[in-house]
Amino acid sequence: MSDRSAYAAAGVDIEAGDRAVDLMKAHVAATRRPEVLGGLGGFAGFFDASALKGYQHPVLATSTDGVGTKVAVAQAMDKHDTIGIDLIGMLVDDLVVCGAEPLFVTDYIACGKVVPERIADIVKGIADGCLAAGCSLVGGETAEHPGLLQPHEYDIAGATTGVVERSKILGPERVRVGDAVIAMAASGLHSNGYSLVRHVLLSGAGWALDRHVDELGRTLGEELLEPTRIYALDVLDLIGQVEVHAMSHITGGGLANNLARVIPGDMVAVLQRSSWTPPAIFQLVQRVGRISQADIDATLNMGVGMVAILPQDQVDAALARLAGRGVESWVLGRIEASEGPGDAVLV
Repeated sequence: MSDRSAYAAAGVDIEAGDRAVDLMKAHVAATRRPEVLGGLGGFAGFFDASALKGYQHPVLATSTDGVGTKVAVAQAMDKHDTIGIDLIGMLVDDLVVCGAEPLFVTDYIACGKVVPERIADIVKGIADGCLAAGCSLVGGETAEHPGLLQPHEYDIAGATTGVVERSKILGPERVRVGDAVIAMAASGLHSNGYSLVRHVLLSGAGWALDRHVDELGRTLGEELLEPTRIYALDVLDLIGQVEVHAMSHITGGGLANNLARVIPGDMVAVLQRSSWTPPAIFQLVQRVGRISQADIDATLNMGVGMVAILPQDQVDAALARLAGRGVESWVLGRIEASEGPGDAVLV
């Protein structure tokens, strides 16, 4: 028995892996920035760091993440070409809140069985996300784990690296009392809280993914697979045109908890709940699951995907800039003095 056939007998198909690489090459190539060296298939991806010579004091920023149990919805629906967009959204929008420009991404796909077309679909989504964020997909890994994962199961993760001028890093030290808090609308659930959502609607209520939900205007599955909005280029444009002090990507933990991470110890972000109405999916999960306001606020983004903190005199320019890029935004609240630790509260 040859080594290859022995490995195949153990459940690993090397030829399928090679075909998956062939199918994804065009998607990866579409994300190529001029600083990327070499092509797909090497042991490492290369990015020409001489491109950073234009910075006075370049600081590299990095982020790593996955998409959680949203992959279970993609697998159940057998639709795999958008889950990669979610991955990039989780990566680059964590990075960009400090002011960093995402440069490149690497990905990791673990699966029970390599189905080349499915892997290519996943990578297509990753590439689409990279294009939306202006970064390159420079490499990755696809691993087949028979016996650990079922043939239809997979999980994805990735890492991204970006750069920011040290003097322009955004963060709590820039925030001032009186600053405005601006919200940017989410496209939906994004990629957080799916364990709760699946528990409430699929396990608890017994709803099928192909069930048409009138208040959503589409099937439940279509709503749950709505890709995460990628704000990277919108945020970079915003901070290039108006004065921004800090930003927060609203992911796991909800709006107030994530925003509190960029609030100084002697301040509080007071957020007006009346300034927006959470989209239908959030109201649906809360009603069907009989979830308290506190619990749902601490789990889901409630329709706010990104938050910017900036001076009051920059509000009109910021809202106009975002509107011009098709990003719905509004004044969410204000930074006030506080005697306690840095916090954010909804009132």
